[in-house]
Amino acid sequence: MADIPDDIDQFDRAILRELACDGRMTITELSGRIALSKTPCQTRVKRLEAQGYILGYHAALDAQKLGRDHIAFVQVKLDDTRKGALAAFNAAVRACPEIEECHMIASSFDYLLKVRSRDIADYREVMGEVISALPHVTSTSTFVAMEAVKEGGAGDGLMQRI
Repeated sequence: MADIPDDIDQFDRAILRELACDGRMTITELSGRIALSKTPCQTRVKRLEAQGYILGYHAALDAQKLGRDHIAFVQVKLDDTRKGALAAFNAAVRACPEIEECHMIASSFDYLLKVRSRDIADYREVMGEVISALPHVTSTSTFVAMEAVKEGGAGDGLMQRI
């Protein structure tokens, strides 16, 4: 593919696809799946990690079993978008475990947050005590998810295109 860096070949792509699906598999299993012997496979994985293609390995958790299956998306508008204000907002967001994702947006609002909570009452508390108290927040707008049609880690859709 034209948009994939030249230093990534078919074996590297296969490694990334396989590990995106199951990051816990052994090097032996991975090497068997991509038809490459164990030592070169392990060398490639270590190189992909060192080059930053593989950022880490994570467990997929069941939000419903953990009582955190209520999802709200929150548009946030700031009263100041200079560098210092953005840095203060970003640092505060990183410290909030209820905020699962935060994206700066090019739109009529500044950020889009994905917030997980127990239920709407818990979300209301998070909104009032956490999100509204973030630095430079001037207004918010909430959209409650009724159903997750497609969710997944960063690798899910990305790896299908490699």
